[in-house]
Amino acid sequence: MSIVEKGAALRALHTDPPLLTLVNVWDVASARVVAAHPRTRAIATASHAIAAAFGYDDGERIPLELHLATVERIVASTTLPVTADLEAGYGDPAATVRRAIDVGVVGANLEDELRPLAAASAAVAAAVEAADAAGAPFSLNARTDAFLRAEGRGRAESLADAITRGRAYLAEGATCVFVPGVLDEPEVRELVAAFGPGRLSVLAAPGSLPLPVLAALGVARVSFGPWPQRAALTALDRLVDEVADDGLPVGIRPLV
Repeated sequence: MSIVEKGAALRALHTDPPLLTLVNVWDVASARVVAAHPRTRAIATASHAIAAAFGYDDGERIPLELHLATVERIVASTTLPVTADLEAGYGDPAATVRRAIDVGVVGANLEDELRPLAAASAAVAAAVEAADAAGAPFSLNARTDAFLRAEGRGRAESLADAITRGRAYLAEGATCVFVPGVLDEPEVRELVAAFGPGRLSVLAAPGSLPLPVLAALGVARVSFGPWPQRAALTALDRLVDEVADDGLPVGIRPLV
């Protein structure tokens, strides 16, 4: 597919059934494993996992050039649409989105870090404008940290803030609103009602609602963030234990 076709396909996946699930990747090897699954329809990178693979902490500690070079290699490894986690935009969301599009991505996450609403909305608007200028459909997953950075606020206050911010980001042209955090069913229901069907993106994590429930509630998209990498490293840790115990590691076979 051309980048225009990939962009249109990714846009459609947010509203066409079934629920868009994105098992996040961090390098070419993980991307190939995920892409090889017959039910995988798009690829999403995880900034936390990419940074960890190079020994950096999360939070734009990895140099943007290295981050985007990794994303570019992932894009080149698959024919599927790729959406990239661009954190908070590395100080210039518009320029970072342009650079990401240049390496072939057709969607991106952009965090608000709970900055003042005017500044966060302006960042979303700038990213959308940059993507529109590139001439291909682009899916901006505008993330609000209303729950992740609650810092003692009550759940109701965090929910109200997420709704206010999400509506503002949608008004600026975001494709959907990403609200990470362990959400209960009433909270998800209220977010979907506030944003509309096919507009809410959530993170799957320990304690999250089951995928069929999220789909029934009208969620557009579920991603897994750093958890796939942690699962892979947990399996590696278990293998090391087996070797240390003089056992023959079970299940060592080619993945592809």
